[in-house]
Amino acid sequence: MTQIMRGKYSKSRRLCTAIHRPSQDSGAAVAIISSAFITLNLFIDRTAMKYRLLFLISGLASFLLLGSRSRILPEREAGRELPNIVILFSDDLGYGDLSAYGHPTIRTPNLDRMAAEGMKFTNFYSGSPACSASRYALLTGRFPVRSGFDWVLYPKSERCIHPREWTLAEGLKQAGYATACYGKWHLGTTKKEYLPLQNGFDEYVGLPYSNDMLPPQHPPIALMEGNDTLQLNPDQTQLTALYTARAKAFIRKHKKEPFFVYLPYAMPHVPLHPGEKFAGRSPRGAYGDVVEEIDWSAGEILELLKAEGLDKNTLVFFTSDNGPWIIKNELGGSAGLLRDGKGSTWEGGMREPGIAWWPGTIEAGALQLQPASTLDLYTTCLALAGQGPPEDGRSVDGRDISSLLLGEMDSSLLDNPYFYYGPHELQAVRKGAWKLHIITSSQTGRDYFNGKLPLLFNLETDPSEQYDLSDARPDMVQELMAEIEQHKKAVAAEGSFWGVE
Repeated sequence: MTQIMRGKYSKSRRLCTAIHRPSQDSGAAVAIISSAFITLNLFIDRTAMKYRLLFLISGLASFLLLGSRSRILPEREAGRELPNIVILFSDDLGYGDLSAYGHPTIRTPNLDRMAAEGMKFTNFYSGSPACSASRYALLTGRFPVRSGFDWVLYPKSERCIHPREWTLAEGLKQAGYATACYGKWHLGTTKKEYLPLQNGFDEYVGLPYSNDMLPPQHPPIALMEGNDTLQLNPDQTQLTALYTARAKAFIRKHKKEPFFVYLPYAMPHVPLHPGEKFAGRSPRGAYGDVVEEIDWSAGEILELLKAEGLDKNTLVFFTSDNGPWIIKNELGGSAGLLRDGKGSTWEGGMREPGIAWWPGTIEAGALQLQPASTLDLYTTCLALAGQGPPEDGRSVDGRDISSLLLGEMDSSLLDNPYFYYGPHELQAVRKGAWKLHIITSSQTGRDYFNGKLPLLFNLETDPSEQYDLSDARPDMVQELMAEIEQHKKAVAAEGSFWGVE
């Protein structure tokens, strides 16, 4: 079988494309075909003939899988192209900052239309309430504690994304995707090994870290293209338009092959720099201006996909890296009915808008109530591309949520606990409707329950985390504490790639 070699790690890739939940009979058929291929491989050199056989056998496997109950990837089942993937990733956007999620004065017609034509998640989580850790979780499918670096990286940070991490871009590139990142990277310094081109992306234009890491406290910030500096301390009013234009050009260039576009916007992280056409337009002030410009950007991407006839073969997902920076007052956003914001593991720090759009595959106007996270995007996107997570013993925490995108209930997902990591430590866990806090913190300095711990909330009846039920439900406290202890032991035993150097 074809092998991947990267750094100190290699793994076999899957033979067949990932069609969600095939029947046992079709799974057996695939196993027989896979065995036949392995036998053939013993007699055939690693030449072009082998790969033609691989293509034919994979196509036959897909044909046998047509009896599956799943509707995911109908075009791939017919032997056609892999789906394109676009992830639009805001910075410091709150759960309540889009009109589709209830904001009264920020106008987001394009994202609202995206939700109307696709699926709106009401329990979608970032991997962390802070910048670098949440980006690590998205691009590796792993809880940020596994990274081995601090939850926010700075221009002089020594530990950044480890070369042995296997990013979503690397997995998709292995599947034949063209890959691009336009925007805020924030997984390392400007050292070459930490930049996007060395971590799976074919193209990159953007800032290597947050747009507030500026002189005199920090060195001049570089606007980079690939591994080179385009300019220092760029005009940030042009960033959203620049990233959007480059993303559109990339889509046009690669429209005849599968592509992955990751567009992590610089804002609404402060300082706020809306483009000239958006400055002063929103009733919500400068914060509203930059959110409305991001909405415009999303609209530009969606319209291009439709114009190029790519919309029915493209999954677009919009979300944010963490909650609003509420200590910035009117320069920060709103978590809506959720408690607190950025930097905390209260719901306002990590529950985000989550909108999935894929015309013809995702039902229009769908509302998804089951919990999901950015970690799940990693595993799901790899599965859609016929790839699997690494099989070298590392833990991958993201789940395949293809069934949720189809609007199906998947009870197996409900039993998976989700762990909330604050600065350097585990602070809370959610399982089903129940959330247990063992540590709380807030950048506001407030202690909402006067030091009482643990705290237990039913998030289905109390999404604002107002009514502690720990005394009334000691059984649930005990169950969730057991989940925490088991997880902490497993994480400590595995460590990080930095810890085994």
